[in-house]
Amino acid sequence: MPLSVQKRREKQKAELRSELLDAAHKLVKEEGYEGLTIRKLANRVGYAPMSVYSYFADKQDILFALAEDAFETLARNIEAHPSDDPIEALKAVMTEYAAFGLGNPNEYRTVFMTEKTKLPEGRSYEDMEDGNPAMKALISRVEACVAAGKLHGDARAIATMLWAVGHGTISLLITFPFYPFGDPQAFVKRMCDSTLASLTTQDVPPLTKTPVNC
Repeated sequence: MPLSVQKRREKQKAELRSELLDAAHKLVKEEGYEGLTIRKLANRVGYAPMSVYSYFADKQDILFALAEDAFETLARNIEAHPSDDPIEALKAVMTEYAAFGLGNPNEYRTVFMTEKTKLPEGRSYEDMEDGNPAMKALISRVEACVAAGKLHGDARAIATMLWAVGHGTISLLITFPFYPFGDPQAFVKRMCDSTLASLTTQDVPPLTKTPVNC
């Protein structure tokens, strides 16, 4: 059955947005944050700059889109490494997160180390989290550890603490490459193992007094 005019337009718009995101990823990998501009992005796909504004309000809007795209890639990599041992399954999340960051330093620096001062127009934090499969995978694997009695306390708080340690570790490795950390992956593993060892000895309370649905 032929597509309706509206369906064709929606399909074309989705395809162009995907093309713009692909071009944005390449710009970031090649030139970093400074290289990501609306004009350069438009030139990459052969469109007028005003056309880009039909899809992204500004540079920060592009960064959020890149982050969501990166989280989807990361989630796929995580799901490719299941384990019957909930702790090992959780460690795989950290390993894949580190592999992504260390393997794509320009993109990691631009997407995850650039301040986000506001949410995209019309989006709430709940919307953003609902569209983050990597965080869902992290929380899910923490919940499995709690259910198995390997960790104790609030799953979201534990997941956030692990994320903070992972992000901090990768950020240091990227921004201070001259520091004698030793093998980067080995250092990430050491930080992960140390943090998990500490978390197994405590009952982790929620981050806030207001319950948050995982």
